[in-house]
Amino acid sequence: MNEVSLKGITKYYGSHLAIPPLDLEIPKGKFVTLLGPSGCGKTTTLRIIAGLEQPSGGELTLAGKTVYSGRDGSFVPPEKRGLGFIFQSYALWPNMKVDKNITLALQQAKRPKEEIAARLSEALKKVQLEHYEDRFPSELSGGQQQRVAVARLIAARNSILLMDEPLSNLDAVLRTEMRTELKRLSRDLGATTVYVTHDQVEALTMSDIIVVMKDGVIQQIGSPYEIYHEPANLFVAEFIGDPRINVFEGILEQRAGRSILKLHGIEVVLEQVTGPASRAMTCSSTT
Repeated sequence: MNEVSLKGITKYYGSHLAIPPLDLEIPKGKFVTLLGPSGCGKTTTLRIIAGLEQPSGGELTLAGKTVYSGRDGSFVPPEKRGLGFIFQSYALWPNMKVDKNITLALQQAKRPKEEIAARLSEALKKVQLEHYEDRFPSELSGGQQQRVAVARLIAARNSILLMDEPLSNLDAVLRTEMRTELKRLSRDLGATTVYVTHDQVEALTMSDIIVVMKDGVIQQIGSPYEIYHEPANLFVAEFIGDPRINVFEGILEQRAGRSILKLHGIEVVLEQVTGPASRAMTCSSTT
């Protein structure tokens, strides 16, 4: 079953088409990463799912419920979509202590006090901040603020989590630690997670499914193994490759039942390659 479904979603900014018709199905319980360079449309796509951006056309459903339809103009606002968010800036209320930041949504939903207290205690324990509930965000380190944002998701128990480059402001050591924590959070909650990053390592180590984007267009959808070892095109190969691939032009010829690749005066015998007897090729190598 698909938890998030985008069908023919488009987004215009004035006359500029930022997202051409986009189709994407996100299975329930999977950790799915939107990966690509700055300006590729990944954050816009996430904001459309969140309801922070209204599409220009298409249809969006969450858990089988239509939250946007270009046909009849229906649009469900973000606060009624039942989503959990973690942003790059953590989005903590500076005038509220840790406990209020974590439980505000539960209080607004008029949950029983006993339930709120139990969820707060559980969330603080899971992120190892048991004795920080009386502190303001300004009294916390960047890593601790991120943990508060994670605790807020734990307390809310949302079935769909959206994360927009949540680790980009952290140092390298803490970033590695938080990758594990966010992946564990998604698994423990049984949540469907949509994660945005430009960091290839994050995508490859955290994801069940990676969606590579360029100029608002999906270039490839696959597992980390498929994206890395079986790139669909040159853009994916160049963007995901580590070490960065070398790209060069050559001529492929067929001689006496053998495939010969000619590269600037060098001839390389390949496994049999089908096709025309002689043709130009773009080749790549990581060594």
